[in-house]
Amino acid sequence: MNIEELRDYCNSKKGVEEGFPFGPEHIVFKVMGKVFLIASIDEHPLRFNAKCDPEKAVELRERYACVVPGYHMNKKHWNSIIADGSVNVGLLQEWITHSYDLIVNKLPRQQQQQMKKL
Repeated sequence: MNIEELRDYCNSKKGVEEGFPFGPEHIVFKVMGKVFLIASIDEHPLRFNAKCDPEKAVELRERYACVVPGYHMNKKHWNSIIADGSVNVGLLQEWITHSYDLIVNKLPRQQQQQMKKL
């Protein structure tokens, strides 16, 4: 997966906005104003931070060398994922979707209703 594929996948989700609040080196993806993924634009291989259920985060770190505690993030709730080819794109997309779903499921009811209309 490269940065364009990551961008296309994130933007295919309902209600996603992208921006550069931390400068031009890092793209941030939000749903209803809440961050679910941060990626470094120029790193090769691609590296991104994704939110993760704490128990699943530990499990993924133990199972996959490309998953490490979230760089500059709350390490209990965030993983840094290195898209180095050691896992397939489908698995990377699954982890991105998990991050997105965690945010959507924690939104207030009113915002969840808004999401259903998108």
